[in-house]
Amino acid sequence: MSALIRQATCVAIEGRAVLIEGPPGIGKSSLALALIDRGAVLVGDDGVTLEARGARLWASPPPNIGGKLEIRNVGIARFETTEAPVALVIALGEDAPRHVEGAEPVVVGGIELPLVRLWPASPVLALRAEWALKLHGPA
Repeated sequence: MSALIRQATCVAIEGRAVLIEGPPGIGKSSLALALIDRGAVLVGDDGVTLEARGARLWASPPPNIGGKLEIRNVGIARFETTEAPVALVIALGEDAPRHVEGAEPVVVGGIELPLVRLWPASPVLALRAEWALKLHGPA
């Protein structure tokens, strides 16, 4: 597969990328900002470059907007970026289930990945995202 740009936000936590998806205004950038505050590194906001490398899907900063993250009601901030293999897809949505037995499989760029749906209005959303990665993201 050649590289593709996907409309999503992505951060790397300890070298593993978390792809954050959802409709506009759901809180993708806010979750990324909270995770960056907790030690994550920005890969891309409102766009990420994805490329299959062997059996792994790699995420890297998108052209033109790499290193920029929109902080709602504040402005565009610049951050250091990185690239990393995608370990988890988080889908933010009001319809996220309360109880989860395990991650759902989802295919992105020809690679199967674990997907966890999270309720975006949680005051501990960043903690939930980190735990989702610990419990469901391959090492």
